[in-house]
Amino acid sequence: MTPKQKKVLEFIRRFIRERGYSPTLQEIAEEMRVCKITARQYIQALQRQGIVSSPKHGRRSIEVIMPEHRRRSATELPLVGRIAAGSPIEAVEVPQTIDIGEELAPRSGRHLFVLRAKGNSMVDDGILDGDYVIIEKCETVENGETAVALLDDGTATLKKLYREKNQVKLVPANSRLKPIYVKSVRIQGAVKGVLRLVRK
Repeated sequence: MTPKQKKVLEFIRRFIRERGYSPTLQEIAEEMRVCKITARQYIQALQRQGIVSSPKHGRRSIEVIMPEHRRRSATELPLVGRIAAGSPIEAVEVPQTIDIGEELAPRSGRHLFVLRAKGNSMVDDGILDGDYVIIEKCETVENGETAVALLDDGTATLKKLYREKNQVKLVPANSRLKPIYVKSVRIQGAVKGVLRLVRK
């Protein structure tokens, strides 16, 4: 999705959640400050991506299709949110996928997803701010592995994990930053790869 398409989708979701029915093209146009023709083009683009449905005849008939109902290719992985590579932040659900290509496509039986890194605490391991991190879903990792750790306050962070006697140490791959010490964590996955978009 383009940023404007995403903004339209967020408006539709919020409108339906607050009012119980979908917005009209005119209401979408007013929200986006565009004409109705442009608003219709946004909806048509979202339809082509399988994100919304909108019958030709029917007022307030736009329906958001949940992303898990979409058919994905073997090389597409769900992009499920952002993960802190700095200080912990909440993971954010977003209706997107990312194509990782045939060489990185998961083997049968592996459950992979993608998170976008935020922050620079893992730069020494080659994970930069904005990188797409490929995660294999699991509940345990070996000491020293880089993992997605869910903290007791509900936030998630990306760090090297070490279990010690009475605590867990989450270590950044950045010599300027200090480890985080917690009593316990829930492991949501282990890092298996990194994708980076090169911008000129």
